[in-house]
Amino acid sequence: MKELILPTYQDVEAASARIANFAHKTPVMTSSTINKQFGAELFFKCENFQRMGAFKFRGALNALAQFTPQQKKAGVIAFSSGNHAQGIALAAQILNIPATILMPLDAPEVKVAATEGYGASVVRFDRYTQDREQLTQELATQQGLTIIPPFDHPHIIAGQGTSAKELFEEVGELDALFVCLGGGGLLSGCALAARALSPNCKVYGVEPEAGNDAQQSFRSGKIVHIETPKTIADGAQTQHIGHYTFALIQQNVDDILTATDEQLVDCMKFYAERMKMVVEPTGCLSFAAAVKMKEELRGKRIGIIVSGGNVDIKRFAELMLA
Repeated sequence: MKELILPTYQDVEAASARIANFAHKTPVMTSSTINKQFGAELFFKCENFQRMGAFKFRGALNALAQFTPQQKKAGVIAFSSGNHAQGIALAAQILNIPATILMPLDAPEVKVAATEGYGASVVRFDRYTQDREQLTQELATQQGLTIIPPFDHPHIIAGQGTSAKELFEEVGELDALFVCLGGGGLLSGCALAARALSPNCKVYGVEPEAGNDAQQSFRSGKIVHIETPKTIADGAQTQHIGHYTFALIQQNVDDILTATDEQLVDCMKFYAERMKMVVEPTGCLSFAAAVKMKEELRGKRIGIIVSGGNVDIKRFAELMLA
């Protein structure tokens, strides 16, 4: 495999300028209740209020904005359980690029409907029996489309990092930053921002306990591939992290932590009841790990990246009442 040219914080800065006229600068929220419980200051970067409801719009727009005229005419193809799908679909609509998205049969219907609503053509597949990357490659070859993967792409990583860039610019340096982790695009980009803007900040990625491939990879020094995990965190049902993301995580991240589905539901309830926010299960990973580390965080300034809020309302109600 050829040597990887990894994105840098300068790429994050360039992405920030590139997407500035289209992406929301999402709010940073606080909770006096949680600050009192922790004995610390927590700052929640609310990407659930980003366009299409998640941070994925940042990377998608940054990637598509750099297409050549020929690539724009032919179109883009991506695979996603939902948030990357919507991000690509909306960015493609804004830039007038045809978009085809592979989505699993069990993807939340609210995410499928939104993706189609943005004008993308959706192709369904069985995530437990079919290889999404192989299917995507076959369609791309047949139709001359450009593949934009959900996380393992320098332009995606740089775009996602703009969320942490905004957080640090608004609240200053932090002692720790907790970031939701599926394939590692958000974590990689946020870690680049942390190293540049808050060098002493500890950076933690958080993935589902049922799918801790990144944790295994981080601790073994090589990318570990797992079966598709069964977890309510559908945005983090990845089987492995990417080559770009793994390299950046090795360089810039302090540890990879996990959270159980039960802990995610507890955090969803807290966000809904005390902060009046709808947060999807995957978006709760970061806070769930911080809760487990509460005693270690006392007296510190903590950043929490809330990655998204795209959850089917019936499913949300079921989990709230569970």
